[in-house]
Amino acid sequence: MVRPEILPWLRLARVYHKVTHAMVEHLRPYGLTGAQFDVLAQVGAADGCTQQELAEALLTTKGNICQLLDRMEARGLLRRVPDGRAKRLQLTRQGRQLFGAVVPAHEAWVAGHFAVLAPEERVLLSAMLRRLDRSWS
Repeated sequence: MVRPEILPWLRLARVYHKVTHAMVEHLRPYGLTGAQFDVLAQVGAADGCTQQELAEALLTTKGNICQLLDRMEARGLLRRVPDGRAKRLQLTRQGRQLFGAVVPAHEAWVAGHFAVLAPEERVLLSAMLRRLDRSWS
């Protein structure tokens, strides 16, 4: 018998696993991994952010995203612009075009899945997840 206070965690883990798998499939036609999508979305929303700011936004270290940025730069999606000791990130023309295609499509995809919940359920779910998020900090 599963303890009642553990059941929500099990369901959340199951949903997370399904979402992650579905997201990989959804992003595949765009030639993006989930991590690359996160970078594209963050840099597209905050053009000129530093690598450190990006790492903080993605809850990772600057070192962990270097290879990811290298691959995206080699693909022509972004560029690093030196700014003193920092490097600012900017989407290239190709990166902006991909951002313009994939971000709205991804948002619509996510919204479609959340449409199974009534508006008040989405508000409640968001509030509960925020509380859980803060409890882990």
